[in-house]
Amino acid sequence: MARGRFITFEGGEGAGKSTQAKRLSHRLEGAGIATLITREPGGTVLGEDIRNLILKDRPQDPLTELLLFAAARAEHMTAVIRPALDEGTWVISDRFIDSTRVYQGHLYGIEPELIAQLERYTVAADLPDLTLILDLPAEEGLARAELRGTLSRYDAERLETHEALREGFLEIANREPSRCILIDGNLAEESVETAVWQAVSDRLLSMVL
Repeated sequence: MARGRFITFEGGEGAGKSTQAKRLSHRLEGAGIATLITREPGGTVLGEDIRNLILKDRPQDPLTELLLFAAARAEHMTAVIRPALDEGTWVISDRFIDSTRVYQGHLYGIEPELIAQLERYTVAADLPDLTLILDLPAEEGLARAELRGTLSRYDAERLETHEALREGFLEIANREPSRCILIDGNLAEESVETAVWQAVSDRLLSMVL
């Protein structure tokens, strides 16, 4: 049995990651490919508990938050992602390592070397096969987040903070073009879905269909 593919969605708040993950899963299932949608932080019972803790209160030290994310990711990889990939299932995750690199690294200033070392222990060789970064202006993302209802502490950050986060994701997209594809998240949902499907088709489906 061929190993499954690992796809991640990244981007700022309100970019449409959850929506597009579901749309992509539906199209892959229609093509006869089994999929699993998951998210970070979360994906496991322990991970969801950590998610609720992190979204409720910001630790005083950014390192505390980084280590909580790393713990949730280690459990996520071992209990969910690797077993699914080994079974031939394509895993689609709403956020993954790039969110850590941007939030804890780019925004909060934790050394990239430390983040990379934690990745080696938690993710190792199982990096995403494809990362789709949904990009849109920070102001638009915040407006969308407000329409969803109650804002998380991440959503409620100042506009300047969200602009810095967008800059961080754009830097990753430019630095790792072999893994990352930048998609205009300001388009209509259907148009974003089309762009996502084209990217997945070009990078991954051509190898299996």
